[in-house]
Amino acid sequence: METNPGIEKKLRLFARLLAEANERVRLVGPSDENVIYEEHIKDALAASRLLGAFPPGSRFADIGTGGGIPGTVWCVSRPNMEGVMADSVGKKIRIAREISEALGLSNATFINARSEELASREREAFDAASARAVADSRVTAEYLAPLVKVGGILIVFKGAKVHEEIGLPAPLWRKLGLGAPSLVPYSMSGKKLYLLTWEKIAPCPVRFPRKPGEAKRDPWWAKQ
Repeated sequence: METNPGIEKKLRLFARLLAEANERVRLVGPSDENVIYEEHIKDALAASRLLGAFPPGSRFADIGTGGGIPGTVWCVSRPNMEGVMADSVGKKIRIAREISEALGLSNATFINARSEELASREREAFDAASARAVADSRVTAEYLAPLVKVGGILIVFKGAKVHEEIGLPAPLWRKLGLGAPSLVPYSMSGKKLYLLTWEKIAPCPVRFPRKPGEAKRDPWWAKQ
């Protein structure tokens, strides 16, 4: 996705603020602002085009946001959308909120909560939900499915091992109210990456979200 000069300037400032904050709390892997911009912010920006079909006022949730990637990037690049960024680590959320305020964002909200807690408060309230480097894709789908409205999408950032995580029969995904997953390949800094998406085709069963920890401990897809 091409950016206008104003958006690029704000995102480069975001990279600098993230690099400075990384000295206090580990929010993103690298601490070099150029690496953060080229490998993390541009990565989030690549997925921003998937939000283009949603009308002004639409909402997305970013689970396990850390320092605000992809959520803060999307709030900058999609100023007509409202973003809710959640993380279970309070210190990360506080710093991500400070960075957002420094960027002058009015469409970003930060919540210290797990995905299960957010889904209990705002069940199927979002047009899109995303996670980046959170868990196995099947587990992540369980985290995100209760958050998204029917007709919305789930977006997950994955690497080369994604094929090992999504080889389930299409009807099985319906246990979460999801259609079969789709892969959008792209390259970033010489690496082959994927945007993994699902359409929300039906309401999520009421047993989701489950208690924290159950998604990994008791795989939903193992019970045929």
